[in-house]
Amino acid sequence: MSYVDGFVTPVPGASREAYRQHAEKVGALFKEHGATGVVECWGDDVPEGKVTSFPMAVKCEPGEVVVFSWVTWPSRAARDDGWKKLMADPRMAPGAMPMPFDGKRLIYGGFEVLLQV
Repeated sequence: MSYVDGFVTPVPGASREAYRQHAEKVGALFKEHGATGVVECWGDDVPEGKVTSFPMAVKCEPGEVVVFSWVTWPSRAARDDGWKKLMADPRMAPGAMPMPFDGKRLIYGGFEVLLQV
């Protein structure tokens, strides 16, 4: 069964193209290190909640947009191996590829696929 890494982060709306370019570069590295796919989604209809919501979860500030992304892997083992290679890749070293968003507010996690229709 496949495995998915999911991400939610706030990105300044004015940085949409810079984010797209960054995501394209990082996505290519994920694929190079074993991912089967990368999807980046720019928030379009992401309401602010009263109890919980995507904007609240990432502490969205005025002018920021919520981005929802995922990376698919053939398995958890392939994902773990891919992440080790990714973190050792000099192209991912701190400062090598500056992030056009506040990485401190990035939410991420790995998920076992339960159902795929």
